[in-house]
Amino acid sequence: MNNMNFKRKLPIPKEIKAQYPLSQELAEIKAERDLRVAQVFTGESDKMILVVGPCSADREDAVLEYATRLAALQEKVADKLILIPRVYTNKPRTTGDGYKGLLHQPNPEEKPDMLEGVIAIRRLHTSVLAQTGLPTADEMLYPDNYRYLSDLLSYIAIGARSVENQEHRLTSSGIDVPVGMKNPTSGDISVMLNSIMAAQHPHMFIYRGWEVETTGNPLAHAILRGYVNRHGESLPNYHYEDLEHLYNNYCQRGLANIALLVDANHANSAKQYAEQPRICKEVLHSCRHNGDIKRMVKGFMIESYLEDGCQKIGEGVYGKSITDPCLGWEKTQRLILDIADLI
Repeated sequence: MNNMNFKRKLPIPKEIKAQYPLSQELAEIKAERDLRVAQVFTGESDKMILVVGPCSADREDAVLEYATRLAALQEKVADKLILIPRVYTNKPRTTGDGYKGLLHQPNPEEKPDMLEGVIAIRRLHTSVLAQTGLPTADEMLYPDNYRYLSDLLSYIAIGARSVENQEHRLTSSGIDVPVGMKNPTSGDISVMLNSIMAAQHPHMFIYRGWEVETTGNPLAHAILRGYVNRHGESLPNYHYEDLEHLYNNYCQRGLANIALLVDANHANSAKQYAEQPRICKEVLHSCRHNGDIKRMVKGFMIESYLEDGCQKIGEGVYGKSITDPCLGWEKTQRLILDIADLI
């Protein structure tokens, strides 16, 4: 046990929520928004969802400015689109090294502090909702930590490296907002579909030291994010044939709410962030030519920040990603307006 030093006991989610509560007014705003988001995934609404924002939410001021701009744009496209700010506060790292997100390091230039991190992520998600009226999205990298934000999130993503994990699947079955399951880095969509099936079913398991029973989450759905071949090369899976193949496999499984978000970055763009507008438009073109694809595609994930590209930690460019490169605001605004015009 010498390899693991237990430093301090952290407050449980109930205690953090009591210290940093969500007001009744904000809870009602979120509930109304959640209903409209759910209606997209069930097919009751023909609007599209855009989960859009920085690769990682590295600083509160820039993220809040971004979300404020997004809220103003939401008013212009409200008849076509539901915009969900992407406020990703924990960052998976392929090798385990590097910046792991606001949860670990509230200040990217200082040492990790998990207590301050838990407080920082709750404060940021709450501030976005309070200042913009837009509930947020985050990645569920650590299922145990979900409860710190469970009253704030309107959308949750399960990453490509987590999607086959039993704990992620079972925890997703007890969540009442949409949970997107990404295809694994190998590209095997059967893994993603198995994860969706598991999340849609009820389960009994141990969670945070409790025996829990879930009812299943019918809003669990697919996210295509591209994949990596055996040579380590990025390959896309957003083309017409990929979408048609996924739809057919969805139908064979008999899953509830056949639904898909297309991740326009990551392996789909080979991390060439400027390709995201072209990718979104190609998917919309496929939707216009196939009614089944149109019904399945519910929207997009877009990595976007105030400034184009990315920077190293310490360079200090306000609103520029310190992880994967992102689409800058002007290009993002143009893309969102274009998507609204094309659907």
